[in-house]
Order: sequence, then structure tokens, then C-alpha cells
Amino acid sequence: MSEQIKSEISRRKAFSLLGLGTAALALAATSTVLIIPEEVEAQTAGMVRREGRRAARTERRQTRRTARTQRRAIRRGVAPAQ
Repeated sequence: MSEQIKSEISRRKAFSLLGLGTAALALAATSTVLIIPEEVEAQTAGMVRREGRRAARTERRQTRRTARTQRRAIRRGVAPAQ
């Protein structure tokens, strides 16, 4: 009897291969994203305005946090950290 080689792939194996391919693609995409520098210049006028608002918002938030810490320290009778 001669053996016949099955060239069929089961659904389970096909989905497994598809999952491995997707994982490899996702890994390649994330490594590409990590290469992009953090400090990217704004490209449009809208992006420049957004960047300014974001910086102002961060500054206001930091000011509030510092003031809150100082108020708590005063209430607790501890010298506020500068």
C-alpha cells in the first residue's frame, strides 16, 4: 500500500498560523512605534495651539498639586516641602 500525503491543513492549524503571523506583525509594528522620538514638532497650526494648551494645563495642574501639598503640610503642622 502506498501512503498518501495529506496536503490539507486543519482549521485549528490554520488559525494557529494566522495567530502567529498576527503576533509577529504586531511585534514589528510596536518596535517601529518605539523608534519614533518622543519630542515631535507640531505640524499644523491646530497642533501648535493644542501643544500650548497642553503645556498650560500641565503647568496649572502642577501648581494646584504644589499648593495642595503645602496646605496639607500647614494643616498637619509640618514644614511644607519646597
